[in-house]
Amino acid sequence: MSLLSPRRAHAVAEAPAVRFLLLGLALAAVALFLLLPLGVVFAEAFARGWAAFAEGVADPDARAAIRLTLLVAAISVSVNLVFGVAAAWAVTKFDFPGKSVLVTLIDLPFSVSPVIAGLIYVLLFGAHGLIGPWLIAHGVEVIFAVPGIVLATMFVTLPFVARELIPTMEMLGRGDEEAARTLGASGWQIFFRVTLPNVKWAALYGVLLCNARAMGEFGAVSVVSGHLRGLTNTMPLHIEILYNEYNFVAAFAVASLLALMALVTLALKSGLEALGGK
Repeated sequence: MSLLSPRRAHAVAEAPAVRFLLLGLALAAVALFLLLPLGVVFAEAFARGWAAFAEGVADPDARAAIRLTLLVAAISVSVNLVFGVAAAWAVTKFDFPGKSVLVTLIDLPFSVSPVIAGLIYVLLFGAHGLIGPWLIAHGVEVIFAVPGIVLATMFVTLPFVARELIPTMEMLGRGDEEAARTLGASGWQIFFRVTLPNVKWAALYGVLLCNARAMGEFGAVSVVSGHLRGLTNTMPLHIEILYNEYNFVAAFAVASLLALMALVTLALKSGLEALGGK
């Protein structure tokens, strides 16, 4: 015992130093890989003053990219919210054949490269794709148009809401729903008055994550968009074009708006975590 006590005391004495070292390394990594690039984005955006920043943001192509980004994000988040709630409800409240397959398919976008996902939609809906010629013959454009961008964005953001809801619903179990059913509540009453109130914070958290990914998606959207200025360019694609044309101020101006949206999403996420923990 006498031999172990000095070692224990020595370990306890070193623990604060180890904690401070790990904290310092974490803060250094955050500053180097997150805060510094973010600061550079805003510094470059205002490098030539407010007038140049406003000109870059007010450009018609930039405004079109902003509108398209918000539209695609709104549609994708809405559809994935409905899908996520339905999938989580089915997985956690019912037993059925193929349940594990459904859970695996929900995670599929996490393991498939966004570029490959975009290419799949081109092979399906492109002019030489599987059903593309039929759609074009009937006046329906998917690839190099807004529908293709929405489909690609929906694919890469599909798991976020469901993956937040499934663990929450599994933790809550089926007791509340079964109690409501024994009291005579209908299926819709159980869903809206029992299930949704219990998972509202998880659903909102998943919506924020889904929205952040939808606004910043590049790979899949780049494949299906066609890079048409003012028509199919989202904000990430518009930033790439401006940067490749050496229009750095305008590129960083639009990038700063996208970063600001990310910061707002982060603030909302932190607020939801605080509220959900009460």
